[in-house]
Amino acid sequence: MTITDDHFIPSDEELTVQEVNLTGPALKAGAFHLGKVCEAENNEFILCRNETKDPRACINEGKIVTSCSLNFFRQIKKTCADEFAQYANCLDKSSPDQQFTPCRKTQAVFDKCVKDNLGIDRPPFDYFNRVHVHKTARPKPEEPRPAVYPDATPGLPETTEERPPAKYGSRYLFLW
Repeated sequence: MTITDDHFIPSDEELTVQEVNLTGPALKAGAFHLGKVCEAENNEFILCRNETKDPRACINEGKIVTSCSLNFFRQIKKTCADEFAQYANCLDKSSPDQQFTPCRKTQAVFDKCVKDNLGIDRPPFDYFNRVHVHKTARPKPEEPRPAVYPDATPGLPETTEERPPAKYGSRYLFLW
């Protein structure tokens, strides 16, 4: 995409937001609960990205998703820090590709802690594959209209006279 002077580029202040400074195993350990808690915010962000096809238009929605993630992990740190750390450590060190299977016992302890303290159930395995309808208050962006050119070639003139048959027959092999 070529950028001209007409394009709006956000400033560094608009783009700067506190990051979720967690490792891959820690994010994977909290992923199911995080996805459930921040589902509405994430769906709004993805809907904005897909509708506008311009990431600059969805900066505020992205900040809301990051804020929701930070708040979720702060709650986890306050209530279930030890269980979360054990589960993330198990994911990190039990297999080279961080599989869930060897860590089911520590996962159950973490899930119980989250359920007891935060009231958040771990969603079923297929929850994120199901169809979910997202309602939004944001208006749908206008679809671009097709370009209309004033010097477009006019159509072929309609004739009423019969045309002579093709000199060498049909162009298609299956029509003789």
